[in-house]
Amino acid sequence: MPAPNPVREALTSGQFCFMVELVASRLTREAKLFHAASQLAQIPGLVAGSVTSYAGGALGHDPIRVGTAARARGLTPNIHLTCVGRDRLDILNALEDLNALGIQNVFAITGDFPKGSKETADTLYDLDSVQLVETIAEMRAKKGYPFYISAAVSPFKYTEPDCAWQYLKLEKKIAAGADYAITQLGYDSRKMRELRRYMDERGLRTPVFGNVYVLPLGAAKKFNKGEPPGCFASDELVEQIRAEVDASTDKGMAARLERAAKMVAIQRGLGFAGSYIGGDHQADRVRWIIKRSEVLASKWEELAEELEWAPKGGFYFFEAKKKEPQKQTFWNRVADIIEPANTPQALRTVLTGVLGWIDKMPAAASALEQAELAFKKPVFGCQACGNCVLGLTEYVCPMTCPKNLRNGPCGGTFNGQCEVIPEQACVWVKVYERAQAANRVDELKTYIPQRDRSLQGTSSYINYFLGRDSRPEHPQPLVQINVPTPPRLSAKAEAYTEEQLAKSK
Repeated sequence: MPAPNPVREALTSGQFCFMVELVASRLTREAKLFHAASQLAQIPGLVAGSVTSYAGGALGHDPIRVGTAARARGLTPNIHLTCVGRDRLDILNALEDLNALGIQNVFAITGDFPKGSKETADTLYDLDSVQLVETIAEMRAKKGYPFYISAAVSPFKYTEPDCAWQYLKLEKKIAAGADYAITQLGYDSRKMRELRRYMDERGLRTPVFGNVYVLPLGAAKKFNKGEPPGCFASDELVEQIRAEVDASTDKGMAARLERAAKMVAIQRGLGFAGSYIGGDHQADRVRWIIKRSEVLASKWEELAEELEWAPKGGFYFFEAKKKEPQKQTFWNRVADIIEPANTPQALRTVLTGVLGWIDKMPAAASALEQAELAFKKPVFGCQACGNCVLGLTEYVCPMTCPKNLRNGPCGGTFNGQCEVIPEQACVWVKVYERAQAANRVDELKTYIPQRDRSLQGTSSYINYFLGRDSRPEHPQPLVQINVPTPPRLSAKAEAYTEEQLAKSK
C-alpha cells in the first residue's frame, strides 16, 4: 500500500491546489531551501515543493537530496528528473533511489542544454522527455512503484510549428503515461485558454497546473530573449514592470505579487487543476498570493482580458490562419516509395533473406552501410545511428537535433529557432512543414522509442529487416524486470535517509 500522496489526492478529488518551485541552484544555500520547505509545508492547499534540476542549463544541488530534506520538514517533494548527462541506466538507478526513499512525484523533462558545454549532444541525451515518461510508467506497471508522473507543456509559442508541436508532444506524453501536466511560463491568458480548448476538444482530461511566476525586471528582460529556454515575456510586459519599479518604493514588489494573484485567479477560472508558483520561496508571499487570488476569483474573466502580454502577430492555434502547406519534395516522394515499412510482403521476404546473407560477411555489411550513408547523409542528414525512423520524421534525421530528440522539439525553441544553436532553425520545424505537405500531421503523434546505441555505424536496412533496431513496432524494453530490485537503498539514498533522520530528531 503506497504512502499518502497529497498531489495525487488533490488532483483525483478535483481540489484546486498549489505547488511551489524550489530552485536548487548552486547560488542558493541548501539551508535556505530547507528553511523555505519547512515554512511552505504549513500553507493550506500547497501540496508539494517542486525541486529543480539543471534549471537554465546550470548544474545545481542534487534534487533528490533537497527533496529528501524537504520531505523531512513536512513538504511533499516533486523531483525534476531530466535527461541531461544521463544514460538510461543512470535514469533507472535514479528511479530506484526515488522509490527506495518513498518519493512518488516525478517531473519528467528533457532538461535545458548545459551552459558552456562543449560535449556533443550525443553524449548528453540518451532519452527524450516522452521516452522518460514511458520509462517511469513502465517501472510503475512492471515493478509496482507508485510513481505519479508530471510532464511539461508550453502553450506560449508564437509560431505555428512551435505551437502545434507542443500540443502534439503533450498528447504523446499523456499516451506514454503522464498523470498531469505543468505549463512552462508565459503571461498570456489567450494562450492559457487555447491550451484548455485544445485538450477539451480532444477529450484529454489530464489535470494541468498553470505556471505562475513572481516576475522581477531582471528576469523579465531575460525571458524576453527566451532565457532560460521555455520562458517568455513580451516587450510590453517588460516595459510595464520597468514602470512599476520606477514608480514605487518597493521596486515593484506589490505589483508583481498582484500580477501573480491575478494569474492564479485566471487559471482557476479557466479550469486548471492548480497553480505552480515560482520566483519566490517566501511563505508569507506565497500565502498572500493564494489568499488574494481567492478575493479576485469572481473577476477572472475581466482579469483575463487585462493579462494578454503577447508578441505582435503571434500565432494562435484556433485564431490565426495557418500557412498554406508546402508541396512535397521530390526526394520525399521517392523516400515514401522506398521506405522499408512500405515494402510488400513478398519483397520483404526476399530482402530479409538477402540481407541476412550479407550480414554474415562483415566486409559486405560494412560496404552496404557506407553506400546507405553516402545516399542518406546528403539527402536526409543521416547520422548513421542504425535505428532509422526517417519515415516517421518526414525524412528529416532526428539525430541532427543537438539533443538527439526523437519525439519532437524540446520546450526551448524560440520563434522556430534551436535552443542549443540559436542561429539555426529547429529541425522539427521542417518535420512539421513536411508533414503538413503530406497531410500527415496526426501521424507525428506516433511514439518513437529510444534507439539502440550499440547499432551506431551499422546498416539500418539490415537492422530493420532482421528485427534488430528499435522502432514503434519493435521497441527495446526500457525496464529489464528480470533484474531483481536491490533489497536495500543505494549507498547515496541510504546516506540521504540517515542524514535527514538525524536532522529531524
